[in-house]
Amino acid sequence: MQTAEEQFQFFEGVFFETLGRDVQVTEYRLLQGGNINITVQVHTNEGKYFIKYNTRNHEGMFEAEAKGLDLLRQANVIRIPEVINWGRRDGQDYLVLENIEYAKPNFDYWELLGQRLASLHRNTNDSFGLNFDNYIGSLQQFNTPYANWIDFFIEKRLNAQAGLAYYNDLISKDLYDKFQQFYKILPDLLPNEQPALLHGDLWSGNVITDDLGNPCLIDPAVYYGNREMEMAFTTLFGGFDNRFYEAYHESFPLQPRFDERIPIYNIYPLMVHVNIFGTSYLPPVLRTMNKYLQG
Repeated sequence: MQTAEEQFQFFEGVFFETLGRDVQVTEYRLLQGGNINITVQVHTNEGKYFIKYNTRNHEGMFEAEAKGLDLLRQANVIRIPEVINWGRRDGQDYLVLENIEYAKPNFDYWELLGQRLASLHRNTNDSFGLNFDNYIGSLQQFNTPYANWIDFFIEKRLNAQAGLAYYNDLISKDLYDKFQQFYKILPDLLPNEQPALLHGDLWSGNVITDDLGNPCLIDPAVYYGNREMEMAFTTLFGGFDNRFYEAYHESFPLQPRFDERIPIYNIYPLMVHVNIFGTSYLPPVLRTMNKYLQG
């Protein structure tokens, strides 16, 4: 573990690489982060910055996050932190972002989030996926472009996670085979839509309130996918007010019977959690597949 003096030296070195000049770090404050990165608010003589860093050598993680944040910012529909720099120093990868001070949410916070997410999802592409891979949590997320949503969802989302879980003995051969059977019926269960720009990891912890009391999105796992995937993800761990869903549906209505498809889409984030945290996340996956395979 670094000493306080080493931490100050690290941050000042990061700022020299980022800004091309000496910057005095006056203090830093450790923020609550995830299980992968250390997050800090750094105070300098030139203002405050937000820095994420790690020593786990997840190759390309911060570069991919920076590109994802920039892609979301280019849509210009919802607040996204500005990327200032990313790199590697003293054996640690880092990402420097603008510091966003939290404020009390405005009275129309949830309506704004729904409307602005709907606007984000109207950004489209000629294929599903992305021209670069990225991460979801600590796992690589492969975004090879596909012309068809069902094929992309099967190969680059479900089967990628099922294969990893099988390789690591987290699921049995029988369960892996059940996934293969489930794929065969998916074309009859999911609708087709044009590709939509997705945040990709939209749970309540990745939505913050900015200094104006408006919603801001952080920590993306960006790609172009079916927007139902994103909306389903928001229901998995809760935390989103009903006003958010009402505003979204009013702005960009989802296809009929979306609620029935939510458990299908959420197999992907649940399998991500299986591969990161263990098999306690498997039961809802099994329930969903059994429901349709036995139906």
